[in-house]
Amino acid sequence: MDKTKILFVCLGNICRSPSAEAVMKALVKNRGIEEEFEIDSAGITGYHAGEPADQRMQRHALNRGINLTSISRQVKSPKDFDYFDYIIGMDDQNMDDLYGLSPSDKSGKISKMTDYCSHHQNASVPDPYYGGAAGFELVLDILEDACDGLLNHIEANVK
Repeated sequence: MDKTKILFVCLGNICRSPSAEAVMKALVKNRGIEEEFEIDSAGITGYHAGEPADQRMQRHALNRGINLTSISRQVKSPKDFDYFDYIIGMDDQNMDDLYGLSPSDKSGKISKMTDYCSHHQNASVPDPYYGGAAGFELVLDILEDACDGLLNHIEANVK
């Protein structure tokens, strides 16, 4: 069976997308289906390439039992668009950038993280980088909701 491959994308790949990656990995592990998925994250920019996730984001995630282990990298076009089944942007600017990077025949793989939320009504996953603790907590709340919705969407479309 082929693995379902998911790439989460934000601007710099140090807060939102590595958190989405870690939340999704924890979710599929808890459901006992981690062998069915390959999950990664990347940034539109390469400003933080080679760096771990933001320390504040790591700390807030660890408080929920979520371990952010990824190392930042930049989106690779067309390679990532060819490889991944789902490419998930965190906000409208990420979405615009992804559509700009995507080969036209691969743009159907792109969707926005908050499209999968069932409890939160946010239009996007806000960037917590310049804010305080509440912003990091909100990001994790939205991502937990959206990742659950994304996984349910994938499972409904696979069966």
